[in-house]
Amino acid sequence: MSLADAELTIGGVKLKGIYIAVVLSLATTIGGGVWTASSLYSRLEAVENRKIPAVKPVIERVTLIEQSLEANDVSQLQGKLAKLGVNLKTIAEQQEKLLQVSDKLASLEKDIEAMKATVTKAELIADNMKDIESKFKTLNREVSELWQGLDYVSNPLK
Repeated sequence: MSLADAELTIGGVKLKGIYIAVVLSLATTIGGGVWTASSLYSRLEAVENRKIPAVKPVIERVTLIEQSLEANDVSQLQGKLAKLGVNLKTIAEQQEKLLQVSDKLASLEKDIEAMKATVTKAELIADNMKDIESKFKTLNREVSELWQGLDYVSNPLK
């Protein structure tokens, strides 16, 4: 069955084929328009039912805020902010210098630790030298005594 063969009888009026499609599309378009108008009308009623707050208290609050700003000397705020900016810049520069000093201090601490190790080695060497010195004294005394013994053996009547 095709659209051209379809037939509809409404209230004694026979609608055929394409007329059914035209009437159906007109009816849905009109229904959509009525629904949209109804929705718009309900939204307008909702807006009308809203209370608009009184403007006088708001104006009074704005006036109080303006008076407070004048009393707190907000006009000087720009100068104070500029001074604060300069102070912050100075602090940042000083902090950079302190960081450099801190890096140098860490380097010096490493150097001091290395020097401590060197001093410890030198002290160990010095202690060893004392032992060697006493051994050399003993050796020199023994050599001297040996020479004296040889001298005595070579010339016992001396």
